[in-house]
Amino acid sequence: MAQSVAPGDITTQPGTKIVFNAPYDDKHTYHIKVINAGGRRIGWAFKTTNMKRLGVDPPCGVLDPKEQVLVAVSCDSFQFGAEDTNNDRVTIEWTNTPDGAAKQFRREWFQGDGMVRRKNLPIEYNP
Repeated sequence: MAQSVAPGDITTQPGTKIVFNAPYDDKHTYHIKVINAGGRRIGWAFKTTNMKRLGVDPPCGVLDPKEQVLVAVSCDSFQFGAEDTNNDRVTIEWTNTPDGAAKQFRREWFQGDGMVRRKNLPIEYNP
């Protein structure tokens, strides 16, 4: 059963953080490449600490081994300096898909007793 095996690694480009540059009076979009570096099919999903300001498209999906996807992280316009941006980040979570599952994302994969891995990407705002 796939649930007993820890999910393999993923690689993100960029690997450690996302940087948005001023001015912030317009929407910014930053593209992240997510690569399934492991040997099993995984389901993945992005979460964000600030739903009002940050968006991710597509927010979730399924990747076969060595497959990759380009994800757009967008930052809506906001008043820089007037809002707290210190804790802004996106988190990607991933888990193995059950053996024989269709290549269609299912939220319940993350709610069972299978292992879920996480990677945080802090967001940096350059004034």
